[in-house]
Amino acid sequence: MEITGLDWAIIGGYFALALGVGLWASKVAGKTASGFFLAGRNMPWWLLGISMVATTFSTDTPNLVTGLVREQGVSGNWGWWAFLLTGMLTVFVYARLWRRSGVLTDIEFYELRYGGRPAAVLRGFRALYLGLVFNVLVMGTVSLAAIKLGGILLGWPGWQTLLVTGAITLVYSTLGGLRAVILTDFVQFILAMIGSVWACIYILDLEVIGGLDALLSHADVAPKTSILPDLHDPSQWIPILLVPLAVQWWASYYPGAEPGGGGYIAQRMFSAKDESHAVGATLLFNVAHYALRPWPWILIALASIVVFPDLASLQQAFPDIPANKIGHDLAYPAMLSLLPPGLLGLVAASLLAAFMSTMSTQLNLGASYLVNDFWVRFIKPEATDAEQVSAGRWATVVSLLLGSGLGLALTDAGQAFNLLLLIGAGTGGLFILRWFWWRINAWTELVAMGGSLVVAGYFTFLHDAWGMWELAGHEKLVWGSLITTVIWLVATWLTPAESEETLQNFVRKVNPGGPGWSRWKVEGEGERWSVPRGIASMVFGSIGVYAALIATGSWLYGEMMTAGLLAALALVCTVIVLALNRSRG
Repeated sequence: MEITGLDWAIIGGYFALALGVGLWASKVAGKTASGFFLAGRNMPWWLLGISMVATTFSTDTPNLVTGLVREQGVSGNWGWWAFLLTGMLTVFVYARLWRRSGVLTDIEFYELRYGGRPAAVLRGFRALYLGLVFNVLVMGTVSLAAIKLGGILLGWPGWQTLLVTGAITLVYSTLGGLRAVILTDFVQFILAMIGSVWACIYILDLEVIGGLDALLSHADVAPKTSILPDLHDPSQWIPILLVPLAVQWWASYYPGAEPGGGGYIAQRMFSAKDESHAVGATLLFNVAHYALRPWPWILIALASIVVFPDLASLQQAFPDIPANKIGHDLAYPAMLSLLPPGLLGLVAASLLAAFMSTMSTQLNLGASYLVNDFWVRFIKPEATDAEQVSAGRWATVVSLLLGSGLGLALTDAGQAFNLLLLIGAGTGGLFILRWFWWRINAWTELVAMGGSLVVAGYFTFLHDAWGMWELAGHEKLVWGSLITTVIWLVATWLTPAESEETLQNFVRKVNPGGPGWSRWKVEGEGERWSVPRGIASMVFGSIGVYAALIATGSWLYGEMMTAGLLAALALVCTVIVLALNRSRG
């Protein structure tokens, strides 16, 4: 592999385009806090939906898929495919509620839903935790993936990769705010799709692969191609399929798929023109993220089994990569090293853009938490819009330095990131129910956070060390979710309810409806509650997207009858969802 002048020109062209977008967006981004953090609340659904997809695709995403396919087979992807359920629930139930709340961040929601000092403490703590600790850890993790990418494809040391991409990201993020982030996301998505599909086609045509049919019939690949795990083997289908679909999707706090919506998904909904645009954006995101994008990555991952059958072959091919960074996830950038000039530059630019997209979103989101929910709320409530924008830019700089520094220091971010996921296990039910059950209060959330931290710490560090009964990873997730859920349910009944005034103001502002708020029913509200229809839409929508996902795989596998039947099912589900939502305003 050799990087040519054409490759560098393509990479440099994208960098210049990203800077140009930031400079253009800066003309309007710096006038108000809403303009900087929410792009003026006037963004269209299609641009927001693509931005969500682009942000979810970080540099480490295809690496993750490759590792799953190589170790567990294609069916191993159900660990993240299951989050479609919470995504569809957000589309048809929570998107309108979030947009209706009128808050600037999802953390500001705490003092809309709850009242008094507990709500203020909750908001301040979550602002610092998500804005600094969680946000920096996410950026450190994706920075580590970018370091691996730069080392293999560009021959750059880690510091150089982060210096170049970080500087450009910092410029357009601080100048253009969320508007620049969303517009560069659009370019990144186009680059990523063209690059991944084109790279997949080229790799499949390599002589060592011999085409799609030869790949799928290869002795080492064929056992990995099944989209569903072995349903006759409980050790396969329970952790791979049942636990994700029955527990994980609602119990875990996963970036981009928070139960009830949250994080950068909520931020994009807040920036939509209206409720309909918020719904359309989240629907486009879930369809594209789960049904359209995974298959080029999956096919490249399967091809990597032929070229690099084990970790020893990866180490032999890339002797300059430190041994502690050699893993199955490295096979994706390793396969990209086989691409020809021009295409290599395009794919490298798309993956660097993916890294910059995720970083810019995390920077803007984290800055909004630190400024709106901590600095303005507790330190300088009288801050002007200009001061808030300035503070947001300084927070962006500090966050980038911390995230990049952590990326350089990390060698294995997997355990830390998995711990964060386990910490949130069991709190998902709270995030879903707090919109519809008046009895949930600020103490419920505080106890849930503390309880999940203790439970996660026990299962991560103490359970095995104390020689307790052996539990697999998925069993720890289930037990952690159940225990945490019981803890916050008990706390809900043992702690005081929110005041009548707080609950009435919340219902008047958001109007969630349903029997959980019957005591505070809004005057003039219709008798029909929209949530049952939303849940039905979520079910049929999820079935439709899963049918489209598996139909695409079946078509690639040459199983035309199965592909046709599943495509018909996807079409029927689409018609049902449209009929369910036809009369909805």
